[in-house]
Amino acid sequence: MRIAILGAGKMGIWFAKFFLEEGYSVVVADRKKEKTEKLKTELAIETADFSGAAKNADWILICVSIKATSTVIKKISPVLHEGQVIMDIASMKQEPLRIMHEHIKNALILGTHPVFGPGSGGIDYKAFILTPTNVQEEKFASDLKLWLEERKARVFVMPPEKHDELMSVVLGFTHFLGLAVCDTLVEQPNYPETKTVAGTTYRMLFTLAEAAALENPELFATLQLNLPNLKKIENEFMQKAQEWLNIINRKDQAAIISKLEELKARLAKTSADYEKSYKTMYKMLEALENSNPK
Repeated sequence: MRIAILGAGKMGIWFAKFFLEEGYSVVVADRKKEKTEKLKTELAIETADFSGAAKNADWILICVSIKATSTVIKKISPVLHEGQVIMDIASMKQEPLRIMHEHIKNALILGTHPVFGPGSGGIDYKAFILTPTNVQEEKFASDLKLWLEERKARVFVMPPEKHDELMSVVLGFTHFLGLAVCDTLVEQPNYPETKTVAGTTYRMLFTLAEAAALENPELFATLQLNLPNLKKIENEFMQKAQEWLNIINRKDQAAIISKLEELKARLAKTSADYEKSYKTMYKMLEALENSNPK
């Protein structure tokens, strides 16, 4: 198996190392020649330009920014052929998949999203989302899911629309919240000192804040401007924050306690409903597996 990694950023390098450790042949391409030259020395890895890397690969993994995806697809599309699999790892799925399906006609396409960063270590227990859009892609996604799960990854298969809807909360809102908190905390003259006396809850808060501030600015801007439902979620958050502030400004202790109790009840119901749904799904899968002949 020959794997082409298009893009030698942090995630591209992570996947290059991962596939090398799996025993596959790996070739890496990047628009910056100094990156590939450094990789050639550090990993003793093969390098090429985008078209050269893609031409003879079995799997092609696009690890460039969402903004650069269209350019890379247009560069490699003339050399692609039947039997190849083209995957991207973008944090949004609908737009990259639209671009790939528009320009790639003779190879199989699959949207993927590794929901972790390059500093996360191995693949064990990491989340992957696969977003097939037709029967052929679903078949490959099923096989890839098994392959990843054999390596202890957690794999979820869903439509690209569902993925982007979930990422509006998981990534978009989280980044928004983290940056707003960070912007507030760094205005406090005693912020460094607060960290030295922090308990668990506050440590979680400033860890989120600082992690969000260190995110790739281009990625943050792309997610904020393009993820569906995100504007609605963020506006709802602002309304909720104002509601809480109004209660506190009124010094309405009874209202604060009542609202907290309401939240606890809603959380308990949500957790119970999720657990029930998960158990039902697990029983259905178990029954299906037991009904299939070995």
